[in-house]
Amino acid sequence: MSKIKLFLKRIGRFFDKKLITPLSKLFVKINELLKSNNKKFEALYSKKSSLVIISLFMAVGIFLYVDDKSTTISETSAEVLYNQKVNAIYNAEAYVIEGIPETVDVTMIGRKSDLYLAKQLPVDAVDIDLKDLKQGTHKVSLKYKGSIDTISYKIDPSVATVVIYPKMSESRTLTADIINQDRLNNKLSISKVELDRQEVIIKGAQYKLDEVATVKSLVDINNIANPKVGDMTLKDVQLIAYDKKGNIIDVEIVPNKVNATITIASPSKVVPIKVIPEGKVAFGKAISKITTSIDTVTIYGDEEALANIKNIEVPVNVEGLSDAKKFTETIKKPAGVRSMSETVTSISVSVETEISKELENVQLVYENLSGAYSINAASDADKYATVIVKGVESVLNDIDENSVKVYVDLSGYATKDDLHYHDNKEILDGITEAKITSWDNKSNFSGSYNDLTNKPNIPTKTSELVNDSTFVTNTELDSKGYLTEHQDISGKVDKVVGKSLISDTEIERLAKVNNYDDTEIKRELNNKANLSDLHQHSNKEILDGITIEKITSWDNKSDFDGNYNNLTNKPSIPTKTSQLTN
Repeated sequence: MSKIKLFLKRIGRFFDKKLITPLSKLFVKINELLKSNNKKFEALYSKKSSLVIISLFMAVGIFLYVDDKSTTISETSAEVLYNQKVNAIYNAEAYVIEGIPETVDVTMIGRKSDLYLAKQLPVDAVDIDLKDLKQGTHKVSLKYKGSIDTISYKIDPSVATVVIYPKMSESRTLTADIINQDRLNNKLSISKVELDRQEVIIKGAQYKLDEVATVKSLVDINNIANPKVGDMTLKDVQLIAYDKKGNIIDVEIVPNKVNATITIASPSKVVPIKVIPEGKVAFGKAISKITTSIDTVTIYGDEEALANIKNIEVPVNVEGLSDAKKFTETIKKPAGVRSMSETVTSISVSVETEISKELENVQLVYENLSGAYSINAASDADKYATVIVKGVESVLNDIDENSVKVYVDLSGYATKDDLHYHDNKEILDGITEAKITSWDNKSNFSGSYNDLTNKPNIPTKTSELVNDSTFVTNTELDSKGYLTEHQDISGKVDKVVGKSLISDTEIERLAKVNNYDDTEIKRELNNKANLSDLHQHSNKEILDGITIEKITSWDNKSDFDGNYNNLTNKPSIPTKTSQLTN
């Protein structure tokens, strides 16, 4: 109890020191300034109790004013939490959902002290609840539960339009793509990539799965530490799905990463340098010798590219060259070669006076003749040729008739008997691949009703029809004694064989008349052809039988497939007696 009294005394002393005494001094000062003789007013504020009451009212007023201003300021304060992740609540194994925003902005409005406290606390997730929704398009509100109830939270965007699809899955073959291969040492190459699995499962909306053309593992050379010859393993290689145009398709891939074993090799090959002189040396001069500072070069690249390279050509310009000269030329890398042991060579070209030499009786050689034929020269003189060669003396001295090959290329040649012509060449020339395809697609339907498929069942008896016309039956007719059969009608005019309206004398005369027939002469003339029309076919007899009438017939063939249901103008088949004429 004594502690409470002591606490209250301290509060009283605090107010007396901080509030009552200063206010008393204030009023005394006012009194001195006003110099008023109003004894009532002086008596009022001279009392200690009056000063306490007045001070209390003034303190309360000041407090309310300050609190009101503070509240007004705090209500206008706001903080924005940018890029808050959205947590979607749904069955991810059964559905694929499009339209969910990845992030939203959350605006917090409240007292500054509350905002400060809210920023110190862990940020709650922004939820979008889709678990009770089915397939289709929906508008769904996003929700955020803040940690402090006195703060107002606003989400931007606050509503999302989502589309829910059933999740489908398909199996796809996995392939490997090597990226950043140019970062690999020029002497190294990737000879093989093996993945730890050949197939993956892709999941997503069906229309997305239909767009996927390939699934690739991206083997990044940058992820190989210290590449060298041998096998190296890359773990967690990323998988990406692409459409046929190379665009990335957003689908789920299971698994989404694989391991790859990469075989690094360093294929190389030693090939000779071949100098190719370009241009003509000075008149009366010829090249006597060409030497290079290097004879061979080691090339590095893909094995397939190296296998096709027999030598590396180095061109050198000798246009107008009259004396020996030394050239420095760059060795250009052939296609498929990434690195070479040498890139520059010195080439020395020597020239001497040009002379000529005549080589007689060089035997002709015939090449590219069909194996079905043999060839003989028309005369002995046609078996040989004379060849004039030009160069420097030191080179020509080593050349004789056996050093030169003279040949005749007989590609495309044939014997006279193989050449022919067509009476219908103009018709045959008009036959195109499109026409042949059209003919092949024509129908083989015979046109007979019996060959139709899906033929209808046509009734042949009235008993097979529905009697909706109240026809009288035989039993009913017999009971009435009506005539039910027709009587025979006899008597007809028969045709007499051998009779004619033309007289026998006229028939005998017509049988002896011989008309002039120029068919044979016309046929012989029509069989003649221009020399430019001569050519050959292995199926000449078949082609000769093609006429314009046949082509017209083929063009007019039906496209009908023989199915009754595909007929046009189908007859109406009666099913009731009332549909027939009585």
